[in-house]
Amino acid sequence: MSMLRNYLLTRFTAATLFTLACLLGLYGFFDAIRELPNVGKGSFDSGTLLMYTLLQMPGHAYELMPLAVLIGAMVAMSQLSSTSEYTAIRTAGVSLGQIARIKLLFGVAMAIAALLLGEFASPLAEKNAEQIKLQATHSLVAQEFRSGLWVKDDNNFINVGEMLPDNTLLGLRIYTYDQDYRLVMTRHAERAQYQPASKTWLLSQVRQSEILPDRIKVGRMAEQTWRSVIQPDILSVLLVVPEQMSAMDLMTYIEHLRTNNQKTQRYEIALWGKLFYPLACISMVMVALAFTPVSGRHNDLGIKLFSGICLGIAFHFSNRLFGHLGLLYNWNPIASATLPTLLFLLAGLTALARQERR
Repeated sequence: MSMLRNYLLTRFTAATLFTLACLLGLYGFFDAIRELPNVGKGSFDSGTLLMYTLLQMPGHAYELMPLAVLIGAMVAMSQLSSTSEYTAIRTAGVSLGQIARIKLLFGVAMAIAALLLGEFASPLAEKNAEQIKLQATHSLVAQEFRSGLWVKDDNNFINVGEMLPDNTLLGLRIYTYDQDYRLVMTRHAERAQYQPASKTWLLSQVRQSEILPDRIKVGRMAEQTWRSVIQPDILSVLLVVPEQMSAMDLMTYIEHLRTNNQKTQRYEIALWGKLFYPLACISMVMVALAFTPVSGRHNDLGIKLFSGICLGIAFHFSNRLFGHLGLLYNWNPIASATLPTLLFLLAGLTALARQERR
């Protein structure tokens, strides 16, 4: 049985990796086409384009892993059916439950691979890709408003005019309010640089206006130290979309938003999706087994393979759709992130049970 298990796992893995490589090549091609207009801006040349495209691959691999697992497992099983190996395996006394356990083992391995990609490789690669692009094109981190980025820190409302890829802040404005939300102080700094040793920001060319009951006290300072919970690791999330952030970064940023009474739903949906996404790999191997043709007839193979691939593509896009719908209609974050995966897992188990009864 161990020889059969190793043989099937090898076939599943080879077919899945080949499928993933093909999908990554397609996505990489589209990434390169999308970034072609940036070639020639600043120092963004063909080499930078290639590096940027390659750094996007771990994120794409994480997103496409369940689809690659489904297609790879179905292709491998279809090949076994077409050469009558699957029939020989079943005739030798191997039950559908035993094959399901082997595929479940394969699904768990792919789920672990997806977890490692999503938690470590993808966020780091995505952040480095955006930094390379920003530095090469001499651009800034995305601004949410014309006036720049707005962040709340306790009783301070902070406006960052520009944020450089090295986390240097330009055009920083700090508006401080009292407990009754009355403005008591404003500060404007031309530049702010983070000091890791003291965990503070060093403000340069500061203009400070303190609003007193009877007058406004104005002062100018060449430098000023500013302590804030806003740190580069919080600001750096602006370089990576929530779906590509690690679970630890998402939890840290959600806690920061909650502390400042800000909306967290988009990041909560991304967090629950991150936690449940590896389960999609297990769901896909169950679906693949349910769509495995019993006979090696050409028509049966083609129809089932095509149907399974369409189902996998439907899962890939419905997973994103539910996230956007949940954000739009204020659905429960857990339901928005996990419903597609759970529905596909249930469908796969149901189809598998029906096939076993036959």
